[in-house]
Amino acid sequence: MGSAAQTKAMKQVAGQLKLDLAQYGELKAFSQFAADLDKRTKATLERGQRMTELLNQPQYEPVPFARQVMAIFAGTRGYLDDVPVNRISDFERSLLRFLEQNHPDLEKTIVKEGAVSAQLEAELRAAIEDFKKDYA
Repeated sequence: MGSAAQTKAMKQVAGQLKLDLAQYGELKAFSQFAADLDKRTKATLERGQRMTELLNQPQYEPVPFARQVMAIFAGTRGYLDDVPVNRISDFERSLLRFLEQNHPDLEKTIVKEGAVSAQLEAELRAAIEDFKKDYA
């Protein structure tokens, strides 16, 4: 979706997403011809794979924008970097369920304020870190 139609909250988390996906696209083409990739290039490619997987939604199951913001926030802030690509969908579903059950005010605040304040960012980080402690 174009940035003119996005809420401030989505713009705040999607800016890094756009950069990650642009770098991924460039490196993906390059990596097909390179035999040995450095650590940073591998990390960028792996992040791109994870973010691409995170953006996949089941057909006819739209995700409310506040939940998208929380999921993209987790991805762009590196919380998915250690999750295997084939488990990204499970991680996202589990994370959003956890946040809904244990931190329902986060989603409500995103909807109400339409932005991610510094305080909300800190609360999101703490909640995601809490979730990750028990995620297997």
